[in-house]
Amino acid sequence: MKKKIAVLVMSYGTPESMDQIEAYYTHIRRGRPPSAEELQELTERYETIVGGVFPLREHTNKQVAELQRALDSLDDGCEYVCFQGLKHASPFIEDGVQRIADASIHEAVGVVLAPHYSVMSVGSYIQRAAEKAEGLGIRMRFVKSYHTRPELIEAYTERISESLEQFEGGKTGVHVLFTAHSLPERILEMNDPYVDQLLMTSRLIADHAGISRWQFAWQSAGRTADPWLGPDILDVMTDLQKQGVKEILACPIGFVSDHLEILYDLDIEAKQHAAKLGIHFERVRSLNQDPQYIKLLRDLVVELKDRPPGSYEM
Repeated sequence: MKKKIAVLVMSYGTPESMDQIEAYYTHIRRGRPPSAEELQELTERYETIVGGVFPLREHTNKQVAELQRALDSLDDGCEYVCFQGLKHASPFIEDGVQRIADASIHEAVGVVLAPHYSVMSVGSYIQRAAEKAEGLGIRMRFVKSYHTRPELIEAYTERISESLEQFEGGKTGVHVLFTAHSLPERILEMNDPYVDQLLMTSRLIADHAGISRWQFAWQSAGRTADPWLGPDILDVMTDLQKQGVKEILACPIGFVSDHLEILYDLDIEAKQHAAKLGIHFERVRSLNQDPQYIKLLRDLVVELKDRPPGSYEM
């Protein structure tokens, strides 16, 4: 009989319908309901981008389905079964681990749909899954990060190359902004690798794509009393305009799917800001179900399945 390996695919999560937005937002706020104004603003943003379809959930479902197909095609003596675990929506991470136990599978690999590690992001996913798995007697290995993998670099390089065709200046005239979700500045005091990993990915992509005019910018910072990592992409765009830059290409390497931070924060908010500045602004396509990305996820699972339980930078 084939050895059964569970694959827990973890992601941030999103509502599945408009009537779930308040519960979703409340969970993000650790049980504190949003104010009427905050709820209205988030609802309006979703109404602007989704048209009744919530893209992150749809893309996550498709990514898991494609990963399952990729694993099914292997002939390595193992049977892989994919489960989902979401941070802020059902099925929650703990639900996914429970379903693994209910399927009587005792060996598992956990991977987050985010290439870069921070204790506040990927680290929290792993902690929740590991604690639940330990209580259920499931041996789990986790992919900690995969920010330098060739498939990831190549996929973004291809997207930059195709996007440059939309600009008159081509490779020499466009300024590339690599972006990721900002986090509270206090991670800098924790020797957190998040910033360094993002900069490393940016350099690898820029080198591979032959891009010399680039820099890193943050986006989608939370509205809390704590300071968040900056500079924000909108501020960077304003500074670049003052320097005479007329063409900007955003490459959001911190995200692997189309969702609110892509479809609103970049495609609407950043694009509107660029128009006011007289800048031609575009962004690269998201990975979504890109075959190279699915192959990368498949390879990560296979490479980890026989390692001792724990977390691994890949």
